Amino acid sequence: MKDKATNPPFAPFLVRIAAMVYESLLVAAVLFVASLPFLYLVGNAQTGWQRHLFQAYILGVLFAYFSTFWLRSGQTLAMKTWRIRLVAEDGSRLTLKQAGLRFVLALLGLLLAGVGFAWALIDRDGQFLHDRIAGTRLVRVPRRAGP
Repeated sequence: MKDKATNPPFAPFLVRIAAMVYESLLVAAVLFVASLPFLYLVGNAQTGWQRHLFQAYILGVLFAYFSTFWLRSGQTLAMKTWRIRLVAEDGSRLTLKQAGLRFVLALLGLLLAGVGFAWALIDRDGQFLHDRIAGTRLVRVPRRAGP
C-alpha cells in the first residue's frame, strides 16, 4: 500500500454529489437509447415476464456502462468533468470483482433511501459505504498544467 503522503486526496463530498447529479442525466440518456431495441423486439414490458426481463436488461446495461468506464480509466464522463477518479485503496485500477461489488452495494445503498451515500457524512475519510466495503475510493484528479 502506498504512503498516505503520495496518495491523491479524497474527492470532496459536494463534488461527488454534483458528479452524481450530472451522471444521472447521462445515465438517463443511455437507458433511453438502450431501451429502444429491447422494446422493439419484445414489445410491451409493463407486466409479466417481459417486465422482469426488462428490469434485468436495464441492470445489465447499467453495470456494463459503469464497469467499462471504471475498469478502463476509473472515470465516467461525469467523473472526468468533475475531476474524480475511482481507484482501489492502494491507488491501482479496479478489478472486475471490485467493480461488481461496488455497483451492487451502491445500488442497494440507493434503494435503502440513500443510506450508503449518507454514510459519507460520518465516515472518517468521508467515503461512501460502498467504497469502504469494496476497497475503493474516489480521489481528486489534479488540474493539468498549462496548454
